[in-house]
Amino acid sequence: MRAERIGRLLVIPFLLLAAYFIWRGFISEAIERKLYPLYYTDAVEASAGEFGLPPELVYAVILTESSFDADAVSSAGAKGLMQLTDDTNEWVAWRLGEESEPSRIFEPGLNIRRGCYLLSYLYERFGGWNEALAAYNAGGGRVDGWLNDILYSTDQKTLIVDMLPIEETRNYIKKVLKSAEKYKKLYFEENSEEI
Repeated sequence: MRAERIGRLLVIPFLLLAAYFIWRGFISEAIERKLYPLYYTDAVEASAGEFGLPPELVYAVILTESSFDADAVSSAGAKGLMQLTDDTNEWVAWRLGEESEPSRIFEPGLNIRRGCYLLSYLYERFGGWNEALAAYNAGGGRVDGWLNDILYSTDQKTLIVDMLPIEETRNYIKKVLKSAEKYKKLYFEENSEEI
């Protein structure tokens, strides 16, 4: 009888502990979804699809660049969700055979489409996400220089991210890729390839 009583007493804390862990799992995913939101889904999914990009990466770039603020302007003059400079916007528009329309750069659909084209172009040019993201942040010319320097690349194709001379770029690459993994886990796990 005493053993039964002890057994019942142990069941209650076990059930409470199990309920706590189940609750924590649901709450933490809800919190993560707030930290890694899906906004502008139509524009992101359309442009990611058009240019062959993983949507989780596009969301991660937008989160990192502007925190989904369509009116964001950086100290360097980069604008909109994907933080395009006027020169970059003009170049991308030219590559796409479109008018640059600088007055429309803050429009989410236009900004996302041009940012996605740029990401796709950089990925094709450099062949890897570390290199494409470094170029998105610091410029293609810098990445070319880093790839040709044994301090930053051992094979002239792959950057050694932790050795890059610009801390902002090192942190940018890591932050975007970490955010992309969070997005993938929360929303795209079933349909996604490795980034």
